[in-house]
Amino acid sequence: MVSLPAPPPVPAADGDGWAGVPQPPRRLLDQVRDRLRYLHYSLRTEEAYVHWARAFVRFHSLRHPRTLGQAEVEAFLTWLSVDRGVSAATHRQALSALLFLYQQVLGQRLPWMDSLARPQRKPRLPVVLSVDEVRCVLALLEGGHGVLARLLYGTGMRITEALQLRSKDVDFERQVIVVRCGKGGKDRVVMLPAALAPALKAQLQRAHLLWRADGAVGHAGVQLPDALARKYPRAELSWAWFWVFPQADLSVCPRTGVVRRHHLFDQTFQRAFKRAVDQAGIQRPATPHTLRHSFASHVLQSSGDLRAVQELLGHANIATTQVYTRLDFQHLAKVYDAAHPRAHLGGQRKPAPKTSKKT
Repeated sequence: MVSLPAPPPVPAADGDGWAGVPQPPRRLLDQVRDRLRYLHYSLRTEEAYVHWARAFVRFHSLRHPRTLGQAEVEAFLTWLSVDRGVSAATHRQALSALLFLYQQVLGQRLPWMDSLARPQRKPRLPVVLSVDEVRCVLALLEGGHGVLARLLYGTGMRITEALQLRSKDVDFERQVIVVRCGKGGKDRVVMLPAALAPALKAQLQRAHLLWRADGAVGHAGVQLPDALARKYPRAELSWAWFWVFPQADLSVCPRTGVVRRHHLFDQTFQRAFKRAVDQAGIQRPATPHTLRHSFASHVLQSSGDLRAVQELLGHANIATTQVYTRLDFQHLAKVYDAAHPRAHLGGQRKPAPKTSKKT
């Protein structure tokens, strides 16, 4: 007869940990992390909310939030806006973090929480590079950074979506890339430009060499989403789940503490992109996310299909995509010249070159 393993211990009904084993009380910030992970918030959100909870407690001389109320919350937010001069988006993030702390962690839902004013976001136009400027920046990026930059501009992906790509997500036969767990936890499919396929294959070959080296030495596998590593114990060591853009060195996982190979750090690519923008002589504050804005603007100018651009970018609301219609300066210039010719101001706009149509 096969002996069955002993059942796991049953938690005590009084909440003191496992039955018969009293557990020390969890620190406040650990409680915040536990609740965020229970609700499956992203690591970025976890880091931001923990930061604001720590800043709030330190602002009030390490007093516990249970002893603080509306006046203390408003005093902290006022200090951020007046003394620190934070933007409206940062103000809203700090407020959301404090509401999460009180409602989700401390279990307090008081009437004054609904009366806290949220600053309104002001509409801003995104920075967009011209086709020539994009070509110049891409030419200054080499190796994996160059492939990553061309991928961002050719597909419109966010930098985190591109960095988290696995080898299984790239389908050269159908010329598509599957974006897993993008913003809002949604999946979508983007087109793989044919001109980028050779460079992406070369990048996968370089990643494959790292994967083989890690396997030969016996390093831990890559991080898998959720509890997939328990369901498929060998999946983290497989090539299918290996990163398309792996980091050159091993690092410690911030949640598990395991030393493994992470994907390329976004700060590493951001610094390389900043150097390329400076070398190209571009004065505008361009970032890797600017490639996504440039992709959307250029595709919209070429096709005029707003719905297709919304699908490629993964926007839930088409109003988010409509901001790029305000960046179609060629169309605006034609309307302006037709309604108010520049000849009245002592000059005329140089006409755009006509493109010959093939018959």
